Order: sequence, then C-alpha cells, then structure tokens
Amino acid sequence: MTVGGLAVCTAATAQAWPLRPVTIVVGTPPGGGFDAYARTIIDRLSRGLGQQVLVDNKPSAAANLSAEYVAKTAADGYTLLVGSAALMEINPLTFSDLRWKPADFKPIIKGVEAPLVFVIHPKIPARNFAQFAAWLKSNRGMIAYASFSPGTPSHFLGYKLNERLAAEMVHVPYKGSGPQVNDLLGGHVLLGFTQVQTALPHVKAGKLIALGTTGAARYPSMPDVATFEELGEKDLTATIWFGLFAPAAVPDPVYRRLVEAARAAHADPETRAALERQGFQVSGETEPEFSAGIRARSERWAGIIKATGFKSQE
Repeated sequence: MTVGGLAVCTAATAQAWPLRPVTIVVGTPPGGGFDAYARTIIDRLSRGLGQQVLVDNKPSAAANLSAEYVAKTAADGYTLLVGSAALMEINPLTFSDLRWKPADFKPIIKGVEAPLVFVIHPKIPARNFAQFAAWLKSNRGMIAYASFSPGTPSHFLGYKLNERLAAEMVHVPYKGSGPQVNDLLGGHVLLGFTQVQTALPHVKAGKLIALGTTGAARYPSMPDVATFEELGEKDLTATIWFGLFAPAAVPDPVYRRLVEAARAAHADPETRAALERQGFQVSGETEPEFSAGIRARSERWAGIIKATGFKSQE
C-alpha cells in the first residue's frame, strides 16, 4: 500500500471509530469523586463520539487495579481510565510493586480539579493562619493532624505544615474524607487538610474553621478564605484532579477523536454546571501541558515522599 493509501485508510478508520460502546474504568466504588466525575461527563461524551459511553467500577486499594486493568487492555480506544493526582503522580512513587507505570498511558484531558482546604476545630483559639501558627508553636509535640488517607496530598501537605512550623505533630490517617471530617467535627482530632466538598457545609455552619485553601486562586464557594500562596506559604499549595487517559499505544487518529470529544464534553455548559455543583473547577487541559504538569508535580511529590520515608502497601 502506498503512503497516500495508508493515510486514507487511517483517516477512514478514525472516521468510523467507535463502532461499539466505550468504557471508562473507575478505580473506586459508585458514589465517590472518581465515579461522580465519570458519570457526569458520559452523556455529553457519548453524543460527541456517537456511541454509548459506560462506566465500569473496579475498586481497589489506591485505585491501582483500575490502572493495571486498562494498561493491559487492547489499545484501541474502547477502554479508558479515570486518573487522578494521587493515582498518576503519587502512587508510582510510593508503591514498590505496581504492575503498571505512568508510561503505559496517554493523557487525554485533565477534566476537573479542586483545592484542599485546611480546617481546624473551633476549640482552637485561632481565626487566621498567623494566630494558628502561634498557637501550634506553643503546643509543640502535643497535637495531631488528620489526613483523609495516607500517601495523598492531604497527608503530605500536613507533613509540610508540620515541618514548616516545627510542630512535632502526629499524623492520624483516615479512610476517606468523610470519616476524617467526622472526627474533626467531634474534636477527636483538631486539624487537617481535607476535600473542600466535604468540609464546605460544616465551614458555612461554623462547625469547622477554614484557614486556607491550597489552589492558585480562591475557591469560589469560599471567597473569604485566602489561598496559602496569598499567605506566603507556597509549600502548602496543591490541587486534586480527575482526568481521562487511554492506553499509550492508542492509534493517533483514535486519540485525536477522543481528545476532540473530551474537550467538547467539558466545554458543554450543562456538563460544566453539573461538575461545578459537585465542587469541581473545570480545567479542560490537554497535551502537552497536561503531561508536563504531571511530571512537574511528580518531581515535587518525590522530594516530599523521600523526606517522609513513606511507602504504600497493597
């Protein structure tokens, strides 16, 4: 076949694709943030691709099973992965026995992101970060901080706060932001970085005090809460994100079709509004910026992880 003939054939294949439903694999049970993101975009993604898009939940520790599954499927574009900051940037640094690697995937789109929020229990006599820092220093070695899971930004930002203020805090890890926030509300642990979506109603009710958010800009639903960058604490910045990935060997024409459909889905006003109601900020970042961001953030996490000595176990 001539080069021209091959190009026509490839273009025709891309135009015909997909010929059957596309599946998005999610590494958590139904109902969590991974799952909510995927289910919110599938209707508009289905319209863009002209085929049904399904969600397949494959929950496991740290979502690694979902990544392994997609990495081993045929690279034909019919099986995609919802990736996250923890899955793509942190897990490869903390799990020594992963059966997949970031190079097994080709990023399609960084769909949504959200900052974490640093909250304290009202019994702490502080209403801004400077007051809190002074209080913490006066209680050195007597306080614990909560994370929503070990080996996550919630854990590592707590470590950086501990280091920054030389507070000698103990790390108390939880299994999710729900249990973490419940214990924060009860005063069983007094402070921690958590998901804004989980903390927001309790902050508005005055049951928790928000002292800072970790994004580049103020969180729209907490406009009075400063970012840590504004507070001069750049080491306490990070966001959590969800996005779509394909197996690395996906054909270029199919990949371009996926990117086009994903961009349209995230730009759709109804889809954007639904994602924003869940507390997300729509990103829509694609290549090459998406990959560059993952690499840069991974390098940052690598330094923190080395300092903590943290290692995950399945």
